[in-house]
Amino acid sequence: MIATAKSPTAGSQPTGLQAAGSAPSSTATAHIDTFARDNLPPRDLWPAFIFTRPELQYPARINCVAHFLDRWVAQGRGDAPCILSLEANYTYRELQALVNRIANVLVNDLGLVTGGRVLLRSANNPMMVATYLAVLKAGGVVVATMPLLRAKELVYPIQKAKISIALCDGKLRDEMEKARAQTDELKHVVYWGTGAEDSLEALTAKASAAFTAVDTAADDVCLIAFTSGTTGDPKGTMHFHRDMLAVCDSFAGNILRARPEDRFISSAPLAFTFGFGGVLFPMHIGASFVVLEKVAPDDLLNAIARFKATVCFTAPTAYRAMLAKYAEHDMSSLRKCVSAGETLPKGTYEAWLKTTGIRIIDGIGATEMLHIFISAREEDIRPGATGKPVPGYEAKIVDDDGHDLPPGSMGRLAVRGPTGCRYLADERQKKFVQNGWNLTGDTYVMDADGYYWYQSRSDDMIVSAGYNIAGPDVEAALLTHDAVAECGVVGAPDEARGMIVKAYVVLRPGVTGDAALVTALQDHVKREIAPYKYPRAIVFVAQLPKTQTGKLKRFTLRQMAQAGDMPPPSSTAAG
Repeated sequence: MIATAKSPTAGSQPTGLQAAGSAPSSTATAHIDTFARDNLPPRDLWPAFIFTRPELQYPARINCVAHFLDRWVAQGRGDAPCILSLEANYTYRELQALVNRIANVLVNDLGLVTGGRVLLRSANNPMMVATYLAVLKAGGVVVATMPLLRAKELVYPIQKAKISIALCDGKLRDEMEKARAQTDELKHVVYWGTGAEDSLEALTAKASAAFTAVDTAADDVCLIAFTSGTTGDPKGTMHFHRDMLAVCDSFAGNILRARPEDRFISSAPLAFTFGFGGVLFPMHIGASFVVLEKVAPDDLLNAIARFKATVCFTAPTAYRAMLAKYAEHDMSSLRKCVSAGETLPKGTYEAWLKTTGIRIIDGIGATEMLHIFISAREEDIRPGATGKPVPGYEAKIVDDDGHDLPPGSMGRLAVRGPTGCRYLADERQKKFVQNGWNLTGDTYVMDADGYYWYQSRSDDMIVSAGYNIAGPDVEAALLTHDAVAECGVVGAPDEARGMIVKAYVVLRPGVTGDAALVTALQDHVKREIAPYKYPRAIVFVAQLPKTQTGKLKRFTLRQMAQAGDMPPPSSTAAG
């Protein structure tokens, strides 16, 4: 069956700089389920958007999958390689057929209507890519989740986004079923890789390989990406079909400058918007990409050599780790490297350049912005600096009151461009967007030449080996252990991972803090929340530094972590 949507009358697509609090005029939505559109922030709380560059002029109606996938088949390039993996390879034509079959299953078997949300749960593999594209092609809204999340962490997005359908790798069934039991929202959960009669593969085998992309508006929501959560609950960031093209035409087109013959490889999970760039960017130009379920540095080295990858996306910690065994592999195909997820140390950049001759392209992005918005081409890189605003974006440094600061001043990073923050029904929109600018939560310095130099996170986020970890999440998990009376969690410097999660713990009376308890607490956190969030260092203290009103002084804990646990003279911390 070919599923289509009637085309509403297309409206005009405004160009240029939209004033703060406004956005390009919307055309008639293709969404029958209007939950996502109805829960966008009020227009006066949106950031300003910029569409002045010619490559950022988009028609009023876009289904991004028609652009990323269908057009290559229509242009006679269907037999070109698209996905490569250790399990299976797909040409553009083969991927299109699989995506179409899944879209038909979603619509005809599971009752997906346009605008409906679909939760995806898997490690990086071809089926994860296909399900992602199928939801978008069918006019649905993707909510992709990290494979390491526990049931209690899955329930929140399911309930917040009112998700009724989930597609999940069978290897992750246990936590998915636990989450399903804790909410009434989910009506359908379909697994793949199980061999069961009701598996996704069995359903797709019966489905048609023909499906016409739903005629969505350029500003129809197609993705709700949940943040890791800095304080409190994660935030659902909402992105449009147009946004998917905008990050390709801004960063990938102007900074990365890849070619159709390139072969991309990435270690970032597809559930991260940074990771999904490793799919969008190659498909935007008709190139191919490698997907790996295991992405440790050794796995990445092996895969680069095996698949002759030319463009690599990973975190600085992975680049550091790969240096030790780089000479043991054939890396001759590699020609471009991109780093994000945490700041790229100058030493790592220089060591990689010396060993490989490749200049790592650093960049800062945000889930709220979808992808990288400050970076530099290889020939313009200044080691240690993140770079300049990506063409299509503007940036500046502001003080706590939002006033512009001159070059050389440390302050908050503000940015705007063709993408921007739109939280799902969340009062925190007012904090991230102010005066038409997105405030990323990062502290930066801009030099006299317009280069931006990272200083630190402005909030309590810990960036460890490319993963964003919210200190309060780890604190909440520790506090569920009977031995813990109080705790504070911050990031501590670490040569290998950039930062590690470090916990300062006050024990309940009668409990002895020893190595066995450290291990027990670490194992407890791994059971409560995603294992990568566990505290790699735990220090037992008699009391935590607090303000006169009883609030935890995280700044003091950070000072202690920097100083090797020696409390500053004014601190009340002990131990």
